[in-house]
Amino acid sequence: MASAREELEKDLEEVKELLKKATRKRTHDVLMAEKCKLEMEIKNQPPPKLKEDTTEEEKPPAGGYTVKINSYGWDQSDKFVKIYITLNGVQQLPAENVQVHFTERSFDLLVKNLNGKNYSMTFNNLLKPISVEGSSRKIKTDMILVLCRKKREEKWDCLTQVEKESKEKEKASYDTSDPGEGLMNLLKKMYSEGDDEMKRTINKAWVESREKQGKGDMPLDI
Repeated sequence: MASAREELEKDLEEVKELLKKATRKRTHDVLMAEKCKLEMEIKNQPPPKLKEDTTEEEKPPAGGYTVKINSYGWDQSDKFVKIYITLNGVQQLPAENVQVHFTERSFDLLVKNLNGKNYSMTFNNLLKPISVEGSSRKIKTDMILVLCRKKREEKWDCLTQVEKESKEKEKASYDTSDPGEGLMNLLKKMYSEGDDEMKRTINKAWVESREKQGKGDMPLDI
């Protein structure tokens, strides 16, 4: 059904056609007055609503809310790093509902409308570059297998650069030629990360140790 604006625009076009054919001044004046009136009415009409041109890729994922996947397992071969994600019933979904986007140092997994929910997982800053063209995913019973093709056939110690840096910092805290210093670093870490009860326990142990050894050290002040 045509809108009021569209009807007015059709009337205006018809009046313009009649103006071209008008030969009498009075007829011309009447048509000009009608033309001005229609133009004013059109100007006062609300603008037409634009239709949303949303492509399939731009539409939000089907299903309900999105759950972030945090649980996974991984291993590797000479050519691939393999990430295993367990999702019950995933094999029943259409293949297009399980999407993985790869870049040289990351991948994003999106599972649409599995039991009314969407599931996502993102890995950024992979430890080493991967081949986008050679990477893929496989759907198995209650499991998704993400295959990241290594660019170079070398062993990965972990999955991401962040994990590597975290392990190196942790190792540096304990790796020392002085065993006493290594123990001190460990205690400091436990103290800084522990709750009030843990801090009281460490301070108590430190005081008792000091009293036994007859040293004048103060309790841990970390």
